[in-house]
This record gives sequence, structure tokens and C-alpha cells, in this order.
Amino acid sequence: MAEDDLMKVKVCFIGDAGVGKTSLIKRFVLDVFDDRYIATIGTKVTKKIVEVDGSSGQAKVMMLVWDIMGQKGFRELLREAYFFGAHGAIAVCDLTNKESLEELRYWIKALTDVAGDVPIVFAGNKADLENERVIKEQDLQDLASKYKGKAFLTSAKTGKDVEQVFKELAAEMAQRMKT
Repeated sequence: MAEDDLMKVKVCFIGDAGVGKTSLIKRFVLDVFDDRYIATIGTKVTKKIVEVDGSSGQAKVMMLVWDIMGQKGFRELLREAYFFGAHGAIAVCDLTNKESLEELRYWIKALTDVAGDVPIVFAGNKADLENERVIKEQDLQDLASKYKGKAFLTSAKTGKDVEQVFKELAAEMAQRMKT
């Protein structure tokens, strides 16, 4: 596959503070997990190339992954610059925090107001904390299907379904860009 066949895409992570956005990115890009919580200040961009199979063959996608702070007061300040030019998003909620699922509606509206109708894949994170789970898988699936997206139960700690979330989004973005 030639270098010019490489699709470059901007992926935004959306969701409240503390849901595990940065941890999911670290697990995907570096295959590491650190359970110390360090709030993201401003925006951080990382990249990784993913190969996906699409209906029109294999695609090589360079994902420029944008991580933003989830604190409520900062959302409005950075929203336009953060979401501008996004090709897709990963919406993250914390399976042990019911409010984090409800807040995704706000984040999705903020994203689509700026970026338009882009593919969104949903990650119900912290699946390893089964005894503390308050969000049902069906509730996450219902929200995802409302936005024509797929949902996964992920764990940045164990790596469960992290790669699948990114690959699903890469495949959807590649599909849309080729049509």
C-alpha cells in the first residue's frame, strides 16, 4: 500500500472528566495502563496507524486522536477548535457512573454542532469493575443506536475491546471517506 493511500483522520474523544478517555488512548497507542488519575489540561494529540478491512478493500488509516479535558467549565471554551474538522468520535462513559452516560447527549450535540454528522463509536469504560456497574449494556446500546453507532464495553485496565473501538471507528470513517 503506497504512502498516498494513507487516510489521515481526526478523532475526538468526548465524555466527562474521569471516565477514562486518556486511559483508553494510552492503552490503544502505547498498550499501557496507569490507574493514577491525572486530569487532562487543554488538549493532547496522539497518533496511530490502523489497518481496517472495508467494503472496498483494505484501508490504512492514520488516526490523529484528540483528547480534551472533560471538566464542565472548560467545555465551551475549547469546543469549536477541538471539534473543528473531526472525522469521527469516540464517546466514553464510565459504567460505574450513571450521569456520565446522560452527559454524552450534551457532548454529542456539541460535536455535531461543529463537525456535522460524523461516525461515533461508544465505549462504556471500566467494564472490569463489574460489581460497581450501574449502567446496563442495553442502555449504552440504545444510546449508540440512536446515533447510528456501535457500543462496546471496554476496560482500559485490562485492554478489553479497546482495539475494537478504534478499529470500528476507523472502518466507518474510511467507508465514508471513500464514498
